[in-house]
Amino acid sequence: MQVLGFAAGPDSSVSAVVEEVAGRLETRGQVAVVRAGDVASARTSVTLDAGAYRMEGAGRDLGGVLDTLARDHDYALVEGFPDARFPTVAVGDIDVEDAVLAAESPADLDIDDLIGRIESVEPHESLESLVAAVKDTESAAFSGAIATFTGRVRAKEHPEDDPTTSLTFEKYEGVAEDRLAALREDLETRDGVHEVRLHHRTGTIPYGEDIVFVVVLAGHRREAFETVEDGIDRLKEEVPIFKKEVTVGDEFWVHDRP
Repeated sequence: MQVLGFAAGPDSSVSAVVEEVAGRLETRGQVAVVRAGDVASARTSVTLDAGAYRMEGAGRDLGGVLDTLARDHDYALVEGFPDARFPTVAVGDIDVEDAVLAAESPADLDIDDLIGRIESVEPHESLESLVAAVKDTESAAFSGAIATFTGRVRAKEHPEDDPTTSLTFEKYEGVAEDRLAALREDLETRDGVHEVRLHHRTGTIPYGEDIVFVVVLAGHRREAFETVEDGIDRLKEEVPIFKKEVTVGDEFWVHDRP
């Protein structure tokens, strides 16, 4: 799912722009619009399909909402979360964590440019969306097992270690994507393996959040388990993604990835 954020200063509103972009994207796929709700009660209002359905995500954070939406949506436009860690369009007087575009007013935004930006961002994937993807294939009828691996940011490896606050991942552009595609293709040639999905997040990922997923759809559990293990081992060895670890007292690049 492609995600683009919109955030506006106190004297601006981007709601009309978000609706126009959503309407254009509906010709290309399923669209969700996520807007900030009552911050005091930690609620997120989610409008699906340009107003056709409304869901109140009480007690859920934005990441959890996006993980769920990624199962069956192609695009998500997120309004009112300036500190979110995905590309965001900033309008007016507002500080944005990851601004990809800044404009003084909504009138300065070009809709065609915004469409191009959301199409080019790295997709948001979750374990839920990857499992849903392999289930929604023709070969699912021949499978009796789905095995998965999730790598996450751990705080410590040993009790005396300084706690890790975050990890930052950078990929070798172009090469990493090609190596992932080749690895997936090779794993899917194995006897009894029908579908494989591999996804590694990039950017800064805080302690406790997920980093990497491997999902295997297979005829039986043995080939599913073996392929998941080989998949994550080979991903670490063959795909050029580099890791920087940030602890409470230091930061450094690490050669071995979790």
